[in-house]
Amino acid sequence: MTKFKQSYHSYPIEWLDSVDSTNSEVRRRMASLDNLSIIAARYQTAGRGQGSHTWLSAENLNLTFTLFLRMKEASTLPLDANDAVRIIQMATLSVHDFLASEGISSRIKWPNDIWVGDRKICGMLIENILEGGKVACSIIGIGLNLNQKEFDPALPNPVSLSQLSGKSYDPDSTLERLYEHICRRTALLGTSDGRSELENEFNSYLFHLERNKQEVLSEAIESFEAKRPPRKDPRP
Repeated sequence: MTKFKQSYHSYPIEWLDSVDSTNSEVRRRMASLDNLSIIAARYQTAGRGQGSHTWLSAENLNLTFTLFLRMKEASTLPLDANDAVRIIQMATLSVHDFLASEGISSRIKWPNDIWVGDRKICGMLIENILEGGKVACSIIGIGLNLNQKEFDPALPNPVSLSQLSGKSYDPDSTLERLYEHICRRTALLGTSDGRSELENEFNSYLFHLERNKQEVLSEAIESFEAKRPPRKDPRP
């Protein structure tokens, strides 16, 4: 792991040149992190996706970062463990909002992938810490394909924002703009009405793949993972 770089404009964002996984780094440091802090990496050596899946991202081309959420500081309204889907709703809608600001219409593939048409532009790994049946903290890992234009051909359906828009993006300023959307959506966790708004909007953009298409996609992902060499789990 290399040294931290503080982002501009007093945003609570710390950039790492390299780290195993931003989720793992946040977990290691969460006792000292403020609410809504972000750790971002130019490159992850062992990025993680759902389950045992990996998250691959070309160095310096995309956004790979983790948001740390302390529920007691984000909201005076406790969040029951069985309502933890609100975290998913907040995070996915934040990315949806950012893409919309760039003129990109997206939808949410259950539970927390962002697709544009039939191609995946963003994935998430959300890990909640529970206390007494409530969500105490949430470690929200987000990988957004930003500038990458060449992907491993074995990956089934990736796409980047640059491919869609024809533009190039500065990761630092782009993350700062996305952070503003995250803060607006996080504020909705604080009230019952806000949580209802999150649920309604989330459901309006949500879709499930048909069973046969999901099976084909899952097989392609598993085939891709099987061809990769095994690695040590970076989690502490």
